[in-house]
Amino acid sequence: MIDRRDFLTRALTAVGAVVVATGVPAVALAATQQHQFAVTGPFTRSTVAEIARALAKKAYEAPDTSLPPILENLTYDQYRDIRFRPESALWADKGLPYQMQLFHRGSYFKEPVEMALVENGQATHVAYDPNLFNYGPLVPQPIPAEDIGFSGFRLHAPLNKPDVFDEVLVFQGASYFRSLGKDQTYGLSARGLALKTADPEGEEFPLFRAFWVETPAAGSDTCVVNALLDSPSVSGAYRFTIRPGLPTTIDVEAQLFPRADLEKVGLAPGTSMFFFSANGRTEIDDFRPEVHDSDGLLMVTGHGDRWWRPLANPKELQISAFQDRSPRGFGLVQRDRSFLSYQDLEASYQRRPSLWIEPVGDWGAGAVTLVEIPTNSEIHDNIVAYWAPQDKIPAGTEYFFAYRLFWGGDPALAAGAAYVTATRSGRAGVGGPTPVRLFVIDYGYFQGVDPAKLGASKVSVQASKGTVRNVVVAANPETHGMRLSFELDPQNETLIELTAALAFESGQSAETWAFRWTA
Repeated sequence: MIDRRDFLTRALTAVGAVVVATGVPAVALAATQQHQFAVTGPFTRSTVAEIARALAKKAYEAPDTSLPPILENLTYDQYRDIRFRPESALWADKGLPYQMQLFHRGSYFKEPVEMALVENGQATHVAYDPNLFNYGPLVPQPIPAEDIGFSGFRLHAPLNKPDVFDEVLVFQGASYFRSLGKDQTYGLSARGLALKTADPEGEEFPLFRAFWVETPAAGSDTCVVNALLDSPSVSGAYRFTIRPGLPTTIDVEAQLFPRADLEKVGLAPGTSMFFFSANGRTEIDDFRPEVHDSDGLLMVTGHGDRWWRPLANPKELQISAFQDRSPRGFGLVQRDRSFLSYQDLEASYQRRPSLWIEPVGDWGAGAVTLVEIPTNSEIHDNIVAYWAPQDKIPAGTEYFFAYRLFWGGDPALAAGAAYVTATRSGRAGVGGPTPVRLFVIDYGYFQGVDPAKLGASKVSVQASKGTVRNVVVAANPETHGMRLSFELDPQNETLIELTAALAFESGQSAETWAFRWTA
């Protein structure tokens, strides 16, 4: 299962997500104990890369995760009872477009994260101070005063209202971070790097060891975060340029310095949750029709073809690799935006953001890789998607890549293009149980189009094994789209790859539907 710290970030950052700007002075900046990376001194765009390059030439040294005894064994509830004081937010008294709050160390977040602010080419270390936090009655006392560092931070900005600072970005736990667009709630996460995901030897989780946050300019909507990544296999320098909105965009520039050959590496990874949907409710005992943060993997190939792969919660771990060259984009998408599909007043799954990744430059040959892990609960993030380069990244080299993240809705289509709106499946016979499966796929049209003007449609449904029959495609008068249905007879097979493609006389394009059926 995916590192459980990611779920805890989801729960912990839900508290105090909105603060109103105040005139209280920001936190004092001082260094009280020795720190390695985010030190006070000159800072340039090459500073983090120089640190990462030097680290890569030495053997990996894991961070010291020890804490003062009073904090060493905090329970989950005790940790939740520690909250940053909103009036102490950095830049709260500066009239700037962003404010920053810090996360305490403890419980599942013991790795120390160093923080510094950057302004006019100068970095200033941000020292831990217990006065920055409110400690509830569950937290043991006394709280130590030494500079133990932080476990991460979050940024607030006027995302939904001009006079309210909403939480727009969180970095906490390994290299995880999450964001969202206007009028959305937190859902899936991104990571700086994925290493050995779903590997039998165990996954390697790189850590963001230090951050240098550049003071935003007055009147700007942009904030820049620099980060140092480190793990046994690789060190790295990252630069994130954040712009809130719908979507919220984050430009990522990354430079890796491998200590070892990176043969199982995932670039631009996204991590999400898929429990069940109308495409798979076997043995589900739940009042809600669907439960997921994302319902599909969307890909635009180097040739411009769009592929849609509905997500699944398999009985056994599944890895799918979609070979491509120079991909134009991929991402985990929450396409169904209707409350009626979820019926959850608390979770509001219809408001979860999609995460779309657009590579900058030519990423060469490789594969969009999808990992689906079985889960029996919505509290686990069990879906991972990333780009896997075809060639290994050799030790001792320097590897640069860049991409843009869009946290919001579905990526735009060309006018009139058809896209998959829903996938449903169940037994094909109404008279009783049968191994034959019925698939029903609905299509809609971006920016509207009259289906009557599309002309006749042709459909191709392919199966790697088994038999496909009774293929029907027709207009759907209820949605003003199209509906494709077909039956699959597995013929005792346990794993079958399916694809479906629509073609119209008018030449309008349609997404290619792909799915892996398992018994």
